[in-house]
Amino acid sequence: AVGFASLAPLASAEANDSTTFNLVKSAGAAACLNPAARGRVSISDLGAVQNLHIEVFALPAKTEFTLFVVNTPNAPFTPAWYQGDLTTESRGNGTIDVTGIFSDETFVLNPGVPAVPAELHHLGIWFSDPTDAGNAGCPNNPTPFDGDHVAGIQVLNTSNFADANGPLGRIK
Repeated sequence: AVGFASLAPLASAEANDSTTFNLVKSAGAAACLNPAARGRVSISDLGAVQNLHIEVFALPAKTEFTLFVVNTPNAPFTPAWYQGDLTTESRGNGTIDVTGIFSDETFVLNPGVPAVPAELHHLGIWFSDPTDAGNAGCPNNPTPFDGDHVAGIQVLNTSNFADANGPLGRIK
């Protein structure tokens, strides 16, 4: 039982605390990425907001990626909320810092009567351009996950957490 407990991803924080968890390769990109590709997320609770710090490793070098907070880590992902871009350096490593609400209170209202809250407790990172995905040996299928709505495939996500129990939902 102890061995299995160590396999479960952990994420929890209290006010003025922080938590860390991993991003894993997306299923659609696992075969085309460096086997060492991964990400590490730290969330620091600043009281009314949180700082989301992400480091990525061993992704394609000198490439731009986009970060989204998403409803589920795998397709259809939506609803999704764009957070920003990160660019890797010559070794394929990069960082992004975003300040906002990254907790169990992260949600959007879906249209309708009545409007229905949709929780956004997962993270996903996409190639910013489908051409960059193709140049990296990945499928170059276009997706809407970029500011111009023409991005590449997802490369990293939080699928190491259950769909209904994403790591942002554990931050109180």
